Amino acid sequence: MRRLARPKPLFIFFSVIAVVALIAIGQYLRLFERAWFNLQTLWRPLSTEAIGLDQYRVAIEARVIEGLDDDVSALTFDPVRKSLFTVTNKNSELVELSLEGKILRRIALVGFGDAEAVEFINADTYVITDERQQRLIKIHLEEGTTFLDAADAEQMTLGVHMAGNKGFEGLAYDSVGKRLFVAKERDPMLIYEVHGFPHFNPEKSYAVHVINNPKRDAGMFVRDLSSLQYDERSGHLLALSDESRLILELDVDGRPLSTMSISGGRQGLQKNVPQAEGIAMDDDGTLYLVSEPNLFYVFKKPAQP
Repeated sequence: MRRLARPKPLFIFFSVIAVVALIAIGQYLRLFERAWFNLQTLWRPLSTEAIGLDQYRVAIEARVIEGLDDDVSALTFDPVRKSLFTVTNKNSELVELSLEGKILRRIALVGFGDAEAVEFINADTYVITDERQQRLIKIHLEEGTTFLDAADAEQMTLGVHMAGNKGFEGLAYDSVGKRLFVAKERDPMLIYEVHGFPHFNPEKSYAVHVINNPKRDAGMFVRDLSSLQYDERSGHLLALSDESRLILELDVDGRPLSTMSISGGRQGLQKNVPQAEGIAMDDDGTLYLVSEPNLFYVFKKPAQP
């Protein structure tokens, strides 16, 4: 009778190496935390206050934003104008878009450096980030504005984790709590809450307070942050990750509630969103997304019966 061959030591060695490598990759991509969250959602009822991102379906997919040579970055909804704003970060421009992704107007940005995000604050007032220098720049936009010069604008620099080109990628604003959320892309991935900027009342002293929440940030099972959106109705924060192809809903305590995949085959998408750069939500809860190279998406939640 032939004896069963013993596993060769070299085979065992490479098998162990492969298992260790797979575990390391899974940890790097935050796959274990994501899988655990998905497993929990199978038996945990969705909160009645949750936005329910998994219910959204694509209504406009990968529509090309015609007329731009440079790639767009970030997105914000203007509830006064009923339009969207984005920025280009090479030959910097502030670009107003219709809700169908058509260019309405373009405003040149002078001295804004690497403009990476834009956020609506209130009527005619926005904040733009300079990613490399970590500046927050408040701008005032009028109907006849054709260019904006950062030298004329109120601005502040946070100056945290300045190394490399992984700076401020996203903004969101809570108009009730007067909080500006600022997302650092990664290395490390962080969300700051800035109180006191932009400054509205010249009669009061200028005081800025910056808060971070390491526990919340550690609980986000995504690889990077590309954009943020604050939902005034629920008080929840949406975080967009390009590398993880995911939008994450965080409750008021920073706990993940729901997710929305932007990979092909999910949410009705035919193809992956190639490089997601910005999200925005309008008054009706419709989600808008832009991706390089200048692609426009709309996601809607089906009407409940």
